[in-house]
Amino acid sequence: MIYLRASVPTLIRHIAKRNREFEQSISISYLTNLNERYEKWIEGYKEGKLLIIDTDNIDLEIPEDLSTVVDQIEGSLNGLF
Repeated sequence: MIYLRASVPTLIRHIAKRNREFEQSISISYLTNLNERYEKWIEGYKEGKLLIIDTDNIDLEIPEDLSTVVDQIEGSLNGLF
């Protein structure tokens, strides 16, 4: 399992950047509640390998950031993490 962790401010930035009409009505309280539920769910995840990637300080459109994430995933798959 790869969990891309993001804070509510990061989620809001992503929504604004995508500028999808259907996402514009999502409230901050909904995002906060959803984020809390995901965090609680991931805390109890015991189904297999888990890699958590904090996405607050990365931008997957930047090649170096994407490369770092790919390296983390490959390392996890190959047992280096």
